[in-house]
Amino acid sequence: MVFSAALVLPMTAPPVLDGAIAVRGRRIVHVGERAWVVEALRESGHEFTEHRWDGVLMPGLINAHTHLQYTGMASVGQGRYTGFEDWALAFNPVYERGQDWRAAAAAGARMALEAGTTAVADVVTDLEAMYALADAGLHGITYWEVMDWTNAAWRERGRAQVEAALDALPTPPGTGLSPHAPYSLEIVPLLDIPDIVRERGSRIHIHLGESAIEREFSHTVAEPWQRKGLGSLSELRSAGYGTSATDYVDHLGVLGPDCHIAHGVYLSAKDRAILRARGTSVALCPRSNEVIGLDEPPVAAYLTEGSPISVGTDSLSSAPSLDLMGDVAALYAMARRQGYDRPDLAERLLAAATHGGSRAMGLHMGPDRTGYLAVGARADLAFLDVPVGDLATSIDDLARAGDGHAVATVVAGRLRHATASFTSQTGASLT
Repeated sequence: MVFSAALVLPMTAPPVLDGAIAVRGRRIVHVGERAWVVEALRESGHEFTEHRWDGVLMPGLINAHTHLQYTGMASVGQGRYTGFEDWALAFNPVYERGQDWRAAAAAGARMALEAGTTAVADVVTDLEAMYALADAGLHGITYWEVMDWTNAAWRERGRAQVEAALDALPTPPGTGLSPHAPYSLEIVPLLDIPDIVRERGSRIHIHLGESAIEREFSHTVAEPWQRKGLGSLSELRSAGYGTSATDYVDHLGVLGPDCHIAHGVYLSAKDRAILRARGTSVALCPRSNEVIGLDEPPVAAYLTEGSPISVGTDSLSSAPSLDLMGDVAALYAMARRQGYDRPDLAERLLAAATHGGSRAMGLHMGPDRTGYLAVGARADLAFLDVPVGDLATSIDDLARAGDGHAVATVVAGRLRHATASFTSQTGASLT
């Protein structure tokens, strides 16, 4: 099967006007100019069916941070708040009333799929929601969220409960643990969680730099905090230590190439350097930050410094949609406001929303690699209805287009979502 388009964006190779990819089964077998792909198939004697789209063909979007189970809490996300604590006052009563978390998560997975998403980092707080990615046939990682454990309770029963929950998560896709935040767990859980995950070859995902209390400030104590036997970030603060939350979790072994963080708003240049040194990506969620009332993430600094970035929507409890392209457009505007004036902005943000997400979750290597269009990779594709003209303008327009432009989604070679405009033009049909 050949999918051709006016513009093809491989992400790990140059953009191609009038490009195409050939797909056999679940995998890509050719990528390049349409004329070359078609001729290569003909020369090899392969019969094929072509589906032609006049817009953009790119890798499936990869949502590097969300909570699909909160899809039914959109009323909270429609508000505007003055900070994390103010938002929590609105969130907590709605969450505590409860709902059918499995159905809500399934609805969120459908929304993501319809927005061109093929892989998700989904943080699960209630086990009923753990089936969303598996049931939807989406790639990614299901992370069990770990929060509010004291050192004593963790030793008594917490570790055993968390290990049982992690082992209960369905596979595929992949699984992992999400220690909620440095301030919502005491020190022993944060020390143990990396070992639990790494023993299983799993992954870690933590909210970091989402609250201003995580920033570094001037120390009133000279002795290193590691020697003081303190039990939590709160105890560090009470003892006069201004250590940043990033430096704190780094010393506990949380960060690494098998970990990615969410938000990264309140991170200093020193903190960002720690992430780069550990090979840890940050999932930027700008529209969620705006709803909650946080500062803008320092996207221009991340780009200028070469930090690995990905993009997340967060959940509908703090964001207007689960369409990742809305966050790409928000990041584009923020980067320009923050002074990033290089011509590569659009390409880098589109890469962050695809290849960057696959790297954040370790999905960019191996036989099931995804996030880019290359021979041997999974055929995970998104088609968008952004008009195509000259190359530079088209890519820029795509990055600034915002949400609502996905017309079809292919997951592992199978057309999973298509609008009437896509099927009528291409002749493709859902199977």
